[in-house]
Amino acid sequence: MGQMIVDCHTHLWKAEHWSEQMTKEAEIARGGPADVNVHEEDHWKAMQAVDRAIVLGFRASHVGLVVPNQVIAAYVAQHPEKLIGFASVDPHEPDYLDELHRCFEQWRFKGLKLAPIYQNYHPMDERMQPVYAYCEKHNIPIMFHQGTTFPRLAPLKYASPALLEDVAMRYPELRMVIAHLGHPWIDETIVLIRKQPNVYSDISALFYRPWQFYNGLVSAVEYGAAHKLLLGSDYPFTTPGETIVRLRNVNDTAGNSGLPRIPSDTIEALIERDTLGLLRLS
Repeated sequence: MGQMIVDCHTHLWKAEHWSEQMTKEAEIARGGPADVNVHEEDHWKAMQAVDRAIVLGFRASHVGLVVPNQVIAAYVAQHPEKLIGFASVDPHEPDYLDELHRCFEQWRFKGLKLAPIYQNYHPMDERMQPVYAYCEKHNIPIMFHQGTTFPRLAPLKYASPALLEDVAMRYPELRMVIAHLGHPWIDETIVLIRKQPNVYSDISALFYRPWQFYNGLVSAVEYGAAHKLLLGSDYPFTTPGETIVRLRNVNDTAGNSGLPRIPSDTIEALIERDTLGLLRLS
């Protein structure tokens, strides 16, 4: 029997959680309808391709996407044997620290999702220090969307993966995951996860940019950081099943060009990564 396969990056939200402007911008970015209404039964069906899946909360009033944490908690509670809930807090909400305590002490979330570019704050903002300290003390991992995104109001100046190095240095025991390899700053993400022991990255939502996906994995191998990469899909934008297929076919991009090939054992190790153990979720 193989190792457990974990999708560390999936979403659940409803159309009413999206502002009209955010929905419009998502449609422009995707060149068509955006997946703004996720049905629980569809999410559950897609997750049959993996053994466990993390479902991420999202609270970003700045850009107009606010998912109540209770929505995530209620869905995860239906399938506790498989699903793991990550809450989200927004420092622009006056009760964000109360929400943090509710999420972990009352609703029993296992991790936290933050997104400085969506939430309009510098990762070392003073408002976030008690959040990081709380998570470090209670072994709560944090998933950061630390990379680009499409909304016009989302400030790129807060998006660089290197900005998380100060967080990692101040909170050395805090487990952190950078979503989407921090694209397009993929090499910046890789050199960061290589040198910071408790910082990881996922490969979610990258395979549909095949050249970037291939180059990111080659770079991770060349820097000796491939063991710090986690499997993630970014459902509903892709599925874990399709992500695994595309991972196994990633060398098709190189073809017979003589470009480097990603070793198959590296790919299989990524698919079967002990994500729960690494993030202290097991």
